[in-house]
Amino acid sequence: MILDNWRLRPGYLSEGDSDFESMHILIGQFLADRHSPDPLPDTSLLIENAKFQWGYGKPLEKVINSQSDLEFLMKYPCLFRNAIAIIEPWKHVGQNPLGEDVRASLNVAYIAQKIADCDSILFPVWSSGLLDPDVVVPLITSGLAVVVEGGDPSVRDASTFEGGKCSLNDLHCLVEKLLISRSPISALALFICLGHQLAAQGHINLIKRAVQQVLSLEYLPRDRNGKMLKALKRVCQQIETVGSSLKITKRNGHVIAEGWDHPEFAVGPNEHKEVGDRRLHHYQSPDAEAVDIPQDLITAHEITADEYEGVIDTAIKYEREVNIAMFHSDEVNEEAILFANWAYRLLHDAIIPHRSILAGSRLAWLLKLPDAIEILCSTTIDDEIVTECSATCIIYKDFESKRIRRSFTCQFHPELLSDLRTVGTCEPPTYARLKIDDGARLFARLLYEGMQE
Repeated sequence: MILDNWRLRPGYLSEGDSDFESMHILIGQFLADRHSPDPLPDTSLLIENAKFQWGYGKPLEKVINSQSDLEFLMKYPCLFRNAIAIIEPWKHVGQNPLGEDVRASLNVAYIAQKIADCDSILFPVWSSGLLDPDVVVPLITSGLAVVVEGGDPSVRDASTFEGGKCSLNDLHCLVEKLLISRSPISALALFICLGHQLAAQGHINLIKRAVQQVLSLEYLPRDRNGKMLKALKRVCQQIETVGSSLKITKRNGHVIAEGWDHPEFAVGPNEHKEVGDRRLHHYQSPDAEAVDIPQDLITAHEITADEYEGVIDTAIKYEREVNIAMFHSDEVNEEAILFANWAYRLLHDAIIPHRSILAGSRLAWLLKLPDAIEILCSTTIDDEIVTECSATCIIYKDFESKRIRRSFTCQFHPELLSDLRTVGTCEPPTYARLKIDDGARLFARLLYEGMQE
């Protein structure tokens, strides 16, 4: 990529520069109805990039392939603060029925630019390798949103990432840092498909790390009479007991994992590979008497679902129906997310009375953990539930202001249309077509809500 070809002001379609306010308004207009005309100039996004490929012309010129690219980007805060950062863990998310490699990040960029003139910056970690997360994460979370895309490899098998320059461990490092970077001044994160699965494993890794660190400590400075550490240890012992023994059972009764150290505890194989449109259904709590899940985990999730609003569940409630493109053979295990929600809530509540002591201790990072996770929806085939945990809302509650911030994960691809093709391999969708597409609307809705937090 030739950095001299970068646009140094945000926006491509607008006659003026794009900024937070203009993009927020344009997304709001897109969501207002399903029929109003495009408020932006009717200019093709393929004029300077006929095949709509990353790095081959505007508006897809911003690709961070190296440290020097990153350093160049850092010189222009107006670019990354007014753009979506897309993390691409693999070169494609799989092949569609036509045999085409599906590089779904292209559709993220197209939809954002088409409906709101919002630029995108690509971080193709599969080809660039993982750049320093301590530099990258603060930079990308200061923008409008971070999208962690899907990919063909499996979170269950590190060897499937061979051939790329970013290992599964590298991706875990990046995703875990993103999960604890949501703050009053940070961007929404949206984890799609493989990203959804990486986030699920990230929750388990973070909870295990918290438990291990707390239980390994003998004392904490300024913790009078050890009251805080005792409270945290009680909670962490509970979490460890459940986490180390919880079974993951498929719908056919087959136990695929027992305990949080098993590689398939967070993510397991789906009984049916899902490819194509699926209707989203409200998540229904399991019956504790019919499944081997502790009632405390189920109850904690029901409280979370009642207490918080997760956008996707609301969309299902108010739209006639929501049909979204699915493209996966692995799934996030329901039990793991119920466990993670319960564990996060226990930790958060235990921290509240002692947060000022914790803030000055080596355990201060625990303050950045989510407060809860809600499973939002499931998908079915012929009325049989196939993927219980099709999407989640990650909830962060500020200890002082009590304000709520959210990030989202979804197994489905809201950025793909029903044909599972990418822009550049087919006729690019018009504004009018995007306006009636459930996936594009849901993607826009998540951006819109996240920009308000």
